[in-house]
Amino acid sequence: MPKLKIEDLKKIREKVRQTTTLREGAGRARVTVHMGTCGIAAGARDIMDTVLKEIEAHDVKDVIVTTSGCAGLCSREPMATVEAVDHPPVRYVDLTREKMQRIFREHVLGGTVVKEFALAIGSERTV
Repeated sequence: MPKLKIEDLKKIREKVRQTTTLREGAGRARVTVHMGTCGIAAGARDIMDTVLKEIEAHDVKDVIVTTSGCAGLCSREPMATVEAVDHPPVRYVDLTREKMQRIFREHVLGGTVVKEFALAIGSERTV
């Protein structure tokens, strides 16, 4: 697998912008792929590619895709967080392309959390 480069991230970002017409805070869901160094080494690029392919395959226009840095759980990478409107965020861990496809179809599109791949439901933030 080739190493992820800045140019690759720019291409991914542009592709997402082309396939979605949403602004920050709008849409049915946000998928954040954790792409810190450990995430990239564990396969986060494949997870990002899978999400983008699912968006394209299902002609989805109301899902925001973002990236983040390290989430502090290197041993559980690759990871992604799904935040659906009016529902707590769900952190998914130990992802593969197949797992991400299922999460996208069942959770992002269908609204059902895939509990067997979820590490945590809810935010770790405090107010």
